[in-house]
Amino acid sequence: MFSTLCLDFGNTRLKWAVFSSGEIRHAGVFQDDGVEDLRECLRIYKPDRSILSSVVDQNTVIEELLKSKTQFHKLDHLSRVPVTTPVGKPETIGADRLALVVAAAHAFPQKNNLVIGLGSAVTYNYINRFHQFIGGSISPGMEMRFKSLELFTAKLPLVKPHWNFPLLGYDTKTNIQSGVLFGIAKEIDGVIEAYEERYENLHVLMTGGDAHYFKPFLKKKITEDPDLIFKGLFVISEFNFTI
Repeated sequence: MFSTLCLDFGNTRLKWAVFSSGEIRHAGVFQDDGVEDLRECLRIYKPDRSILSSVVDQNTVIEELLKSKTQFHKLDHLSRVPVTTPVGKPETIGADRLALVVAAAHAFPQKNNLVIGLGSAVTYNYINRFHQFIGGSISPGMEMRFKSLELFTAKLPLVKPHWNFPLLGYDTKTNIQSGVLFGIAKEIDGVIEAYEERYENLHVLMTGGDAHYFKPFLKKKITEDPDLIFKGLFVISEFNFTI
C-alpha cells in the first residue's frame, strides 16, 4: 500500500499530512522555509508519493527533495481532477481552492456544495452537484482585518483574536474583536443565505485554521472539517498517480 505526503503551503503556514490506506496517519506544520523539516519528514515516514498545493513562492529545494525522494505531483490548472472548472481563466484558480472543492464533491457527490475556507483570506467556493466548480468570492481574512485596522489608522492597536469575544465591546480591544470576529460571522451567514436563495440542496462546509472562532456564532448549519484540503489533495493525487 502506497503512502502519500500531502503538502498545503499557504500564506501563513506550511502544513503537511501523510496518508496511508486512505486515512491521515500523521500531520504537522513545517517551520521557517520548511526545508529541514521536510528532510526529517521524508526520513521518518518515507512516503512513496507526494503532492504539493502552494500559493506562495516556496524554497526551490522543496520540490527538488520531493522529486528525488518520492513520486511527485504539483497541483496546478493542468492537473487531472475529478471536477470541471468552467471559468474563463482556469490558470488563475488557486490550488488550495481546487483541492477544497474536490474534497467536497468527493465526500458529498449529490449535493450543491459551498466550501468556506478561513485562512489568510476568506474564500467561498461553489461546486454544483454536476461537479462543476463555478467560482465564488474572496474577502480579507481575520488576521488581515486586524492588521489593517492598525496599519491604516493613527491610534488603533493590533488586537489578537479571542474565542469568547463580546457582541458589545466595552473598550478599544473588545470593540475591535467584536467588529472583526462578529463581522466575519455575520458575513458568512449572509453569504450562505444568498446561496440558499439561489441553489437548492445546498450543503455548506467550513475549514481552515480560523474556523473555530466563528462556528459558535453562526446561525446556519455547516459541516466543519479541518482536514478538508488534505483530503482533496489525496483524492487528486490518486487521480494523477493512477494514470
